[in-house]
Amino acid sequence: MNDRVTPSRTAPDCIRLSRRRFLQVLAAGTGVLMVGIRTASAGDAPLPLAMLGDNFNDLGAYVRIDSEGNVLIGARDPDTGTGVATSLPRIIADELDADWNRVSVVPLGLGVTDNNGQPRWTYGRQIGGVGGSIPAAWNDLRQAGALARWLLLQAAARQLGVPADKLHTDSGMVIAPDGRRFSYASLAGDASKITLPSNLPAPKTPDRYRLIGQPAGDVDARGIVTGLTPFAIDNYYADTLVAVLAHCPWPDGTLAHSDFADTMAVKGVVKVVQLKPEAGQPWGSTVIAPAVAVLAEDTWSALQGRQKLKLEWKPGASGSESSTALEQQADILLNGKTDPTARVRNDGDVDAAGKKAARRLQATYYQPWLAHATAEPMNCLVRLDKDHASLVVPTQAPQQACAVVQRLTGLSPAQIEISVPRVGGGYGRRLDHDYVAEAVMLAKAVDKPVRLLWTHGQDLDHDYYRSGSVHQLSATLDRKRALIGWNQRMASASALVRRGMPDNRLWTSELEADQLPAALVPNYRSDWYALNSSIPRGPMRGMPQLSNAFAVESFIDEIAHSMKEDPLDTHLRLLGTSRQLPLGAGGVLDTGRLTNVLKLVADRIGWKNWLHSVNGLGIACWHVNGAYVAHAIEVAMQGEKLVIQRVVCAVDVGRVINPQGLEGQIAGATLDALSTALNLAITFKDGQIQQHNFKDYPLASMTQLPDAVEVITVPRDDLPPAGASFLAMPTAAPALANAVFRATAVRVRRLPLMKELLRLL
Repeated sequence: MNDRVTPSRTAPDCIRLSRRRFLQVLAAGTGVLMVGIRTASAGDAPLPLAMLGDNFNDLGAYVRIDSEGNVLIGARDPDTGTGVATSLPRIIADELDADWNRVSVVPLGLGVTDNNGQPRWTYGRQIGGVGGSIPAAWNDLRQAGALARWLLLQAAARQLGVPADKLHTDSGMVIAPDGRRFSYASLAGDASKITLPSNLPAPKTPDRYRLIGQPAGDVDARGIVTGLTPFAIDNYYADTLVAVLAHCPWPDGTLAHSDFADTMAVKGVVKVVQLKPEAGQPWGSTVIAPAVAVLAEDTWSALQGRQKLKLEWKPGASGSESSTALEQQADILLNGKTDPTARVRNDGDVDAAGKKAARRLQATYYQPWLAHATAEPMNCLVRLDKDHASLVVPTQAPQQACAVVQRLTGLSPAQIEISVPRVGGGYGRRLDHDYVAEAVMLAKAVDKPVRLLWTHGQDLDHDYYRSGSVHQLSATLDRKRALIGWNQRMASASALVRRGMPDNRLWTSELEADQLPAALVPNYRSDWYALNSSIPRGPMRGMPQLSNAFAVESFIDEIAHSMKEDPLDTHLRLLGTSRQLPLGAGGVLDTGRLTNVLKLVADRIGWKNWLHSVNGLGIACWHVNGAYVAHAIEVAMQGEKLVIQRVVCAVDVGRVINPQGLEGQIAGATLDALSTALNLAITFKDGQIQQHNFKDYPLASMTQLPDAVEVITVPRDDLPPAGASFLAMPTAAPALANAVFRATAVRVRRLPLMKELLRLL
């Protein structure tokens, strides 16, 4: 048996170090300085002894400087491909004035200590892939780097006998007025003994930034392309059992009959275990559906054993559901006189505006159900002991995973260790932890470490899907062609059902009260109608903007066409003069910033020729949490083949930490959105998902996608950074559909686009 053990267990061997105020400074052996951030309310926290020597890998602090001059910086948020493993450490490294060539980045696992049985989070917020990592970390991580730099300056000042404010730092060195240079390595030991200041040192002024705003490649890029970067699915313990599952086709079904004899006869199979969802637990925190687990000494034996299971499942209430019937239910609700489940926004008087209108338009748009289809399937490695749990998990939210482990094991937070390597895609799926619950339940059942593995087919069959939706939009215009009334009615199955959300807030996963064109139209109404479904739903990349932007921006294009007007002019007239309009929760809509990105993509793609181009041009814009995005797309039809010839995207996210990383995120999200719009749909019949592999759920091929995505970033160093991991998702699909209309005269109001386009041609 292979003796490799990853990761090492270190939690029981720990020291307790006093930490003051918001930040901690830890002396760890001769010549080592460590600095870490913590929440203001946290008290003393354990730190693994494994952090204290060069032969150990587990790091629990943000910064480590050793006697050789090597700098280790921890990335607190899981990197699901969003680049935070590069951008977050660069914020610290810039404040520290570290030599980036001497920096190594380490993904931090869960940072937690015990507070009378309740968790205290050592690093504060730890969540990845939801578009908020950089904004949430901006002030915290700058302060951590500034404090580390201050300590090094104090150490150098004491050695020289000169005031610290006469010294400066550059590329891992403290430099004296007379030109003498002291490496951080030579100062780290003394710096670690200095008492923390009563007032925290101020971070740099922006004119002194050296790394922030400069391009940097992904710190994991070489390891990923060479296969050296470990993912959670690559980890195992020497005595681990491999577990594979046969899930019930219905989340609320039951096991009517079973025969495990043939399975147990397979060489290497150790045990068969039945799993059931825990009653009363919300979606995402317990087993997703009843299942039978086969545990074996290796993956091949486990899969062979699963193949020989004889199972008869009985459907529950979901056994009668179909995606077609739900869509019909949505149409009935939107076309009837039923009151909405929630009135999301109601400005002015939409009905009165309709009576005065010179022109009225209405259209209905259909969005399919979607699956996440992550590259790395669900998996979890877990070892349980009497007083400790060690897990390696590809999660976007390690703190939520910890809550699941704590509930199932009864362990205190300090007894739970969760390592989070690079994650093979999240898209919101790994905000749920049903697979963690499954692994922990199985480890308890066999009293051995368990390595749970799902297949890609299971990922499609047993997902927390994005609900399909129907959008009915109507608009009224006056004689001057001004948009004076807007009425949006949407029907969908909320992703927040069975997740502890009050009924009057279930709409918040489906709509935003401030989404375009809210605040721009004097009479504006937005209603949501709830669809009832037992099919599991959950967060999805770009929700709720993804589905709503397609409907809204397609409809604005239809309004322009009805007036025989340039769609860019329609957009610009709607946005109006540059101004800041108040939004909910203290936000603002800066129409000038949105207008700017719209004009940038129009200029780059050559929009002035939109009417006379031999190809089709389409445009769309949106805003998300203080960030602004626009797409312009050029397409051509070659017979029944759609060719996306050019894609331009402009974004304004405030201060940019890593321009190269931002461009990668925008290009990647654009391609993801195009792939989704072109091909993807989940359907179900008799409660069972009909798509079981990538042949049924075809991600776009390279020939379907553009050769490149031209990304324009707007430099705004006067503003704090905003999130960008899914910023480019909302506008790609409507820009594509609008371009298709120009090329074919076919208006696609239903996704996936290719299926509908070929039906209408």
